[in-house]
Amino acid sequence: MKVRKKQLLLAAGIIWGFAGINILRIGILAYRQNWSVRNALISLAVFAVFRAMVFGKLVKKHTARIMNYTEEKQFILKFFDVKSFCIMAFMMSFGIGIRMSGIWPDSWIAVFYTGLGTALFLAGTGFISRYIKVHSLGRRSAAAEM
Repeated sequence: MKVRKKQLLLAAGIIWGFAGINILRIGILAYRQNWSVRNALISLAVFAVFRAMVFGKLVKKHTARIMNYTEEKQFILKFFDVKSFCIMAFMMSFGIGIRMSGIWPDSWIAVFYTGLGTALFLAGTGFISRYIKVHSLGRRSAAAEM
């Protein structure tokens, strides 16, 4: 299925946002018995690292890549490049494996997943805000041509 390239931004936002909400939900549920100011500060640090070093850069990089496609219509899954599909598959496999194995205590799941999930969710909202911006710019351009 092919969509306009700006709609790839919306697809990316929905996928990353959905992933973020799911991970954040797991973290919040684990926080029920593990709340402390120390844990909240560690979650904030995890969030800051992932936001600054991974997902903030990813949103900018993928937005530029998507908007630079020469053909207007693209396959719906082209919002990811191969590296991003691998990152998502690794994160899912690693996360499920860690939780199922019980290697990490619930306190670490709470801290790490809350920070990571928030960063992922904000990456999703970043893509959606870029979609809205591109979409509204397209409307203004079309209205100006009339």
